[in-house]
Amino acid sequence: MRIRVIDILELLAAGEQVFKFIEELPDLEVDDLKAALLYAVRKLDHPVLAA
Repeated sequence: MRIRVIDILELLAAGEQVFKFIEELPDLEVDDLKAALLYAVRKLDHPVLAA
């Protein structure tokens, strides 16, 4: 099963509870949610260069 990071972020932004994820998607674990959030942080955290 593949769940996109953007899907996880959108559900969390909409107010979905973490443990509801786990309940509805039994292959998903808390560590998977943490990994998705960490991935998003690393992709968005980049230096801004002023010209």
